[in-house]
Amino acid sequence: MQSAEAIQMHGRNYKEVKGMAFTRRDFVPGTPQVKIARFSTGTPSEDYDVKLQLVSTERVQIRHNALEAARVATNKKLTLVGETNYHLLVKVYPHIILRENKMIATAGADRLQEGMRKAFGKPIGLAARVEVGSVLLELNIKKEFLEQAREGLRTASSKLPIPTTVNIIELKQAAPQT
Repeated sequence: MQSAEAIQMHGRNYKEVKGMAFTRRDFVPGTPQVKIARFSTGTPSEDYDVKLQLVSTERVQIRHNALEAARVATNKKLTLVGETNYHLLVKVYPHIILRENKMIATAGADRLQEGMRKAFGKPIGLAARVEVGSVLLELNIKKEFLEQAREGLRTASSKLPIPTTVNIIELKQAAPQT
């Protein structure tokens, strides 16, 4: 007999990319809203020196609450450098509807409910499908705050269900000495 803990759904159940993406909100009543509060944080400007990108290394689905947790964690580390010294962008959008066919999960439930095969289920959240090499977060920052930016993206990586890498791109080249 399975316990209630074994049947309960977790984020790891939606990590794998399987089947066709289901994105049509007009066919599913009660689809939840995206939990990402802001896709752009900080001050957009042209005078940043370095761009850091948090890049995925696996093909997975990332739930919208995990993306929001990563954004909040990065933003919290970066508020110490000042709101005008960075610009953080969430580059992926969670548009895939996740569904769950809820079952009774109490003692003796195996006799009460077996369920229907391939049932449609109710919408419980949203996710973004991410390919290998996709940019999840993008951070423009001044060169003197590079270490805080790396730490912020490392913290964001711990909130996501996949291993990630950080790419550092120089935006302004040093002027040649003549």
